[in-house]
Amino acid sequence: MGARVSRAVRNFNLENRAEREISRTKPSTAPKHPSTRDLLREQLSQHPEIKEEVSRKDNTLLSLLKDVYVESKDPVSSLPVKDVEIWQEPKEFRLPIGHHVDKNVVNIPKGKISVVEALTLLNNHKLSPEMWTAEKIAQEYHLELKDVNSLLKYFVTFEVKIFPPEDRKAIPSK
Repeated sequence: MGARVSRAVRNFNLENRAEREISRTKPSTAPKHPSTRDLLREQLSQHPEIKEEVSRKDNTLLSLLKDVYVESKDPVSSLPVKDVEIWQEPKEFRLPIGHHVDKNVVNIPKGKISVVEALTLLNNHKLSPEMWTAEKIAQEYHLELKDVNSLLKYFVTFEVKIFPPEDRKAIPSK
């Protein structure tokens, strides 16, 4: 039912619309700048053979154009081309450390740590920095010392501090 309605709307007054479009004047070329128009008129008046030359077909050029065949090939580069290597996982892995083992993480590449491990080692270092030194963390998690030092220097774990209000008396806990 919907197709009939859409077809009727689409074909409504089709002949009159087509005839109106055909009889409409076609767009002309864009007007040239007055200085350009004057220069063209001047050149055509001085050299009338130019107009004949432009409008004339040159059979020799057409025959030469028909003989032209272009075959394109990629140029061979003198530089050595690197083969695109598919990313391969590192060969050395380690098991996750700690009791917060994620089921999705089976093994971790050496030189990397998981988010849980990063939070754990930051918290351990914050709680006991003399026991969890950068050297021990690097050895334990198979990391480079400079990476561990940067990690301890620039990253801190989230910490919430609740300050009791000073103007009210604290309610003793039971």
